[in-house]
Amino acid sequence: MPAPSKIDLLDEETRRELDAKIIDNGFGGYVALSEWLAEHGYSIGKSAVGAYGQKLERRLGAIKASTEAARLIAAAAPDEADERSNAIISLVQTEIFESLLALQDAADEADPAKRVEILGKAARNIATLTRASVSRNKWAQDVRGKLATARDAVRKLAAGAGVSDETLAAIDARLQGVV
Repeated sequence: MPAPSKIDLLDEETRRELDAKIIDNGFGGYVALSEWLAEHGYSIGKSAVGAYGQKLERRLGAIKASTEAARLIAAAAPDEADERSNAIISLVQTEIFESLLALQDAADEADPAKRVEILGKAARNIATLTRASVSRNKWAQDVRGKLATARDAVRKLAAGAGVSDETLAAIDARLQGVV
């Protein structure tokens, strides 16, 4: 197993500062960041800082893409009861995606058998996540169907009872807020 990178050996506070500086610098300026690390007692070259910056940029991009996808899905099918499930599934998807990126980063360093084992675990987790997503979507569709049936029944009852259009609209709006 390869030795950990020098950046992996940084204390947590220094690494957080480095992350912030890399982001603030627009994922550039690695010479200056290497010099900054030297001022703090760490001898880490610009190439190592640059490689770390690229990994950080990929991870942030993956998180951003996953978050944006979840937002678009939620906007396309607004559903209050479903928001938490979408958020949780999105977080798990991001974690799995980041793990796969890390596995790709270690492609040259990892034992092929270990990579296959990790990929197998990832595949099982993705399958579980997909089943959960399908089940959640089926449940949401069932609830929407029941809600539409209830809305139609309320309209029929209201029409026969002389309920005003304003009251019927208020009831309908209230039912729409259920999911």
